[in-house]
Amino acid sequence: MRDDPRIGTVRARAYTVPTDAPEADGTLSWDKTTIVVVHVEAGGETGLGYSYTDPSVAHLIVGTLASRLAGLSAFDIPRANAVLWGAVRNLGRSGLAATAISALDTAFWDLKARLLDVSLASLFGQAREHAEIYGSGGFTSYDDRQLREQLAGWVERDSCRAVKMKVGSAPERDPARMAVAKAAIGDARLFIDANGAFTPKRAIEAAHVAERFGVTWFEEPVSSDDPVGMAFVRASAPAGMEVAAGEYVYTLDDLCGLLDVGAVDVAQADVTRCGGYSGFLKIAALCEAAHLDLSGHCAPALHLPVAVAAPRFRHLEWFHDHVRIERMLFDGAPVPRDGVITPDPTRPGHGLILKTRDADAYAV
Repeated sequence: MRDDPRIGTVRARAYTVPTDAPEADGTLSWDKTTIVVVHVEAGGETGLGYSYTDPSVAHLIVGTLASRLAGLSAFDIPRANAVLWGAVRNLGRSGLAATAISALDTAFWDLKARLLDVSLASLFGQAREHAEIYGSGGFTSYDDRQLREQLAGWVERDSCRAVKMKVGSAPERDPARMAVAKAAIGDARLFIDANGAFTPKRAIEAAHVAERFGVTWFEEPVSSDDPVGMAFVRASAPAGMEVAAGEYVYTLDDLCGLLDVGAVDVAQADVTRCGGYSGFLKIAALCEAAHLDLSGHCAPALHLPVAVAAPRFRHLEWFHDHVRIERMLFDGAPVPRDGVITPDPTRPGHGLILKTRDADAYAV
């Protein structure tokens, strides 16, 4: 362990990676994904964090936030976070500012674990050995062949016990698409995600159609900006179908808004948006107090250490785009076995190292 290491250089760089095919969900379409990677140095070690966000976040980190961290103890992560959240008071905490702080926070924790020469899962303390994953993609832009091959691949290759597909951009097509999906995955559970595409009444109608195809999870049937509407859907959904949301939780107040009205059966959180590992652990405590399970949204390689630590953790989203990017850009990205991913105790921190030469090809 280094004695009282102080934060020195903070670096951030954006990389934009084209998708391998056009992608769309219930409310958006895209053909590329941007990841902002952060490195924080102290005591001769370097911590790595990142967020899937806009390239401008790299400038926010380097130009506005980095100077406020200089000289702080690398071990005092709560103090560094207080400085950062205070610095964005007049910028707005949610959105881009939250993704910047999330990337820095994950780098702080990785740095601390590396300074202590322990795995991050060990530093957090594990509640379980593995994190269960579910395959996620099934974009509304896919044809039936693409949908069938992708969903079946997660079940056959990775032994996922559940897969998720997108719905809502063309609701009239969704029943046929769900029939294709269910035929492809056999006994595995089918999840759907509307990304807020429906009104509450339309969402209830969609839920009862989805019940015919064995759907057990309906994610963001309406926008999470409408927690009352989501609570209405949850109360009216089929008994065997859980309503989930939380990927746009940036602060604890955002989650409280969902929990206070009973909007969800399962809460979601994303370490690249919710304040990093520090924010995720606070959300995990709120979920434990509310007797709700928690599910991790996307960025599976980064989530893994905290996924095995959270007390009521359900599963982690094995999202097609992020799995692909994390394998391309990072050494140490986890590999599924029997439907789970497992931390490597021999690698300090979260175990991820940027493949700089490979990443440079996508630098913004």
